[in-house]
Amino acid sequence: MLDKLTDDVLAIAKTLGKDRFHLIGHDWGAAIGWKFVHDYPEKIMSWTGMSVPHIQAFFEAIAKDKDQRRRSRYMSAFQFPILPEMNIRKNDFHIFRRLWKYSSKVQVENYLSVFREKKALTAALNYYRGNGHLIKHAIKSQIIGDITTPTLFIWGENDRAIGPVSVENGHQYMKGYYKFLPLDSGHWLIQTKYEEIREAVMDHLLKFNNQ
Repeated sequence: MLDKLTDDVLAIAKTLGKDRFHLIGHDWGAAIGWKFVHDYPEKIMSWTGMSVPHIQAFFEAIAKDKDQRRRSRYMSAFQFPILPEMNIRKNDFHIFRRLWKYSSKVQVENYLSVFREKKALTAALNYYRGNGHLIKHAIKSQIIGDITTPTLFIWGENDRAIGPVSVENGHQYMKGYYKFLPLDSGHWLIQTKYEEIREAVMDHLLKFNNQ
């Protein structure tokens, strides 16, 4: 499924008339971004990934590292049909409201206005369902390899979903310019560390704007 998602990135760039561009992604956006940057390095001026590290290292850690496997149990739970949707919708999306505690009430209501639409929540969970096989695949063979694109990777040291093993193992795949920025934060980096991220990302974009 990642191939289809990277195709979406290509389609958006084509629609905007962009042959080369800067790419920034957080969480699933980061997972898709790593795949895109690996497969289409000629399209990317610079890459900024947040929270989710190099996906070869991340999926291997889920399969092999006890701590990361514990952190990623929710991904296994999402593989089941119907039940995850029912649990998430309980008490007017109480689970989501708790997770999004760093977002404003307006932002939360905007998110929920989408997830309340028919099939929208299932479409979101299908990201996990459609890519779950990659965890097993990563043990047997390489999903993606070395990254040569100028890269900034930002990770929250207190991220409950992403442990240090996958982050540390991801460094080995970086063969071009690479800056790693760990922050005293959890998963919701933009909401909790906006100024630090804005400064780091702008510096990165300007450094490679004419590459």
